[in-house]
Amino acid sequence: MLQPSVSILMPAHNVAPWVGAAIASVRAQQFRDWELILVNDASSDDTAACARAAAHGDPRLRLIDTALHIGAAGARNLALDAARGRYIAFLDADDTWHPDKLHRQIPFMQAEDAALSYTGFWRQTALRRHHVRVPRTVTRDALLRGNVIGCLTAVYDTAHLGKVPMPDLPMRHDFALWLDLLGRAGLAHGLDLPLATHLRRAGSLSSNRLRAMAATWRVYRDHAGLRRSAAMLCLCSHLARRLQRG
Repeated sequence: MLQPSVSILMPAHNVAPWVGAAIASVRAQQFRDWELILVNDASSDDTAACARAAAHGDPRLRLIDTALHIGAAGARNLALDAARGRYIAFLDADDTWHPDKLHRQIPFMQAEDAALSYTGFWRQTALRRHHVRVPRTVTRDALLRGNVIGCLTAVYDTAHLGKVPMPDLPMRHDFALWLDLLGRAGLAHGLDLPLATHLRRAGSLSSNRLRAMAATWRVYRDHAGLRRSAAMLCLCSHLARRLQRG
């Protein structure tokens, strides 16, 4: 089997009702040169069976099972270890991509010589659908003041950056990774098109805002090493931007 150009990392823990749609959205990509590495993170439901059914007959999906629950960051890093593609992409098992996501984003990265890129997306709740727009570029300093990179939209180029693992944090490990990548790349490029859909559901890691705020504070203080005053200014800016985005 030829080496794929895009490796998609998908952690999956007790997501049986949604994982089939996530896999289907990858299989529907117009861009065909990918592999999907799904880590079934010690699920107690039918996640593994649903994943196998959704990927039936497609050798581009590789399933890894863990005996113990290692969390989303650990699962993504396990998938990263197995990844063979030049580009590393991220998709949670309860989110979906639009069919032209990779078809638009990979040529965009090549045209911009971008080491890290991101796109706009839809945020879906039970009651509404909101278009999350993104800026054309972002630096590390700008990202500290508000995360504009949705995990389901991010792609980085290992030819520029190498394989970079997610920090071992229970929440906001994706935000911490973008900061690490921008420390190497200097600039990330945004494609302001809604090319994915994030499902905000009860019980997901991102659904509890107080926990999320505390986790963001820990990224500022423990991972980025900001002083308390600088971390407070960044957190206030971060919260203001989240309220603005809706």
